[in-house]
Amino acid sequence: MKIANRIAIQGEPGSFSHEAALKLVAQAEIVPCSLSAEVFSALAGGAADAAVIPIENSLAGSVVEHFDLLLAHDVTVEQETLLRIRHNLIAVAGATTAEIDRVFSHPVALAQCRRFLARHPRMEAFAAYDTAGSVKQLVELRDRRAAAIASEQAARTYGAEILEAGIEDNPENYTRFFLVRRSAEARTDPEANKISIAFSLEHRPGSLVGALSALSALGTNLTKIESRPVHGKPWEYVFYVDCQIGSSDEGARAGAGSASQIIDALRPHCGMVKELGRYREARSIEAG
Repeated sequence: MKIANRIAIQGEPGSFSHEAALKLVAQAEIVPCSLSAEVFSALAGGAADAAVIPIENSLAGSVVEHFDLLLAHDVTVEQETLLRIRHNLIAVAGATTAEIDRVFSHPVALAQCRRFLARHPRMEAFAAYDTAGSVKQLVELRDRRAAAIASEQAARTYGAEILEAGIEDNPENYTRFFLVRRSAEARTDPEANKISIAFSLEHRPGSLVGALSALSALGTNLTKIESRPVHGKPWEYVFYVDCQIGSSDEGARAGAGSASQIIDALRPHCGMVKELGRYREARSIEAG
């Protein structure tokens, strides 16, 4: 089977998604997209072999739009990775921190660097659509008084300089990324020990309790649960869960049901159950 080299990401080259894509596929050819919906369209239409999307940040929480897109498309999560998010103050070559009076970045990045910005009241913060795009713009304009907050990868990509490294407020800042493929081409890691599932519930009292109790009876460790509204059906929800599983359906490790057992346990309580993917759980220690 062809190895996925063309990887669609949301954002410009040099973004954290670009960095995560290279971590997952070392020789990745990046296919940048302006919007997340365009990422999935590129994958569905064959313009990309796979996509790398952020699904959750340890400080900012879930990227909820991506849960909806995973459910809406015929795709499968093949891998996950954790990326340590290191924010840097980046400017054009030759600029100094003392010259900077405007800082551009994605709103989440600006929010995660509040202490640094508070120590530099001269710097006025401006929200932009993308961290790496902010670096691209300031390099194009050659503005010595402007800076961006972005990754080291962005500085390398656009030939800019890091003036201040590691300016994020909290060092325990990780983003979890998924590598996603078209379902017909996805491969399941034989060492997969985690599963992502989407399910909707029958509209009756106690249905969520029943579904979660069924998982608990298997001894399954539920590592995440997220709810999203069903479009066109007010007050109805789709639930997304991540569960630890045995490394194979034949030999589940102690304290974790197999993927098939988990799905079968949910079906009596749910109007819809969709497996989003089985993959090997990423660990924080990998994100260095």
